[in-house]
Amino acid sequence: MKGPGVQPRYRAVKEYISDKIRSGDYPAGARIPTEQQLTEMFAVSRMTVNRALRELVAEGLLLRRQGVGTFVSSVRAESPLLEIRNIADEIRDRHHVYSNRLECLEVARADERIAARLGVAVGAEIWHSLLVHLENGVPVQLEDRYVRRDIVADYGAQDFSRQTPNQYLSTLFPLSELEHIVEAILPEERVRRLLDMDCHDPCLLVTRRTWSGQQLVSCACLYHPGSRYRLCSRIGTTD
Repeated sequence: MKGPGVQPRYRAVKEYISDKIRSGDYPAGARIPTEQQLTEMFAVSRMTVNRALRELVAEGLLLRRQGVGTFVSSVRAESPLLEIRNIADEIRDRHHVYSNRLECLEVARADERIAARLGVAVGAEIWHSLLVHLENGVPVQLEDRYVRRDIVADYGAQDFSRQTPNQYLSTLFPLSELEHIVEAILPEERVRRLLDMDCHDPCLLVTRRTWSGQQLVSCACLYHPGSRYRLCSRIGTTD
């Protein structure tokens, strides 16, 4: 089989795969033909095929898993940027299945960086939790959170398979102030491993601090695979 001979050649490969995805021939989660197979189908070089695949990955249509293959992405998960919603509710609102995996829940000592962000003394005892949030079994967020133990004494006793940290904290401590910092980064190995990302995949990092009343309650680093997640906001203005 040989694909259409439209120039430039990489675009023919790209359009062929895009059309297959749109038509449903390549459904979400499906593995597409290998680079070698596409090279033979279109009688082009691997460099040409690789360019087409890289562009489709950048556009969020494909997801590459190192040593496994290239797969059709699910529709990107999307979160509002200027408000806090429970990620479990966001996923269920999309009629998808939410689950999480608790990697760590412990008492830690605040180092200088965390102490400054959380408003506590260096060496103070704080809660530290690390969770992976999954949508249809695919990791979409790594939540690395620190919580003031002097304010939230029972944080470490919670079952976060039943309710997320966000849900628990916002119930007890209604939000009065929020700080968001958004960055695009290349994540460290631990983050890549927990989010099942390739070594060159970009990551969207949201650093969040939340207050209730006059109290700074928690700070969190929320890591999102760039190919599987996006943040959006819509701001109204008055004339």
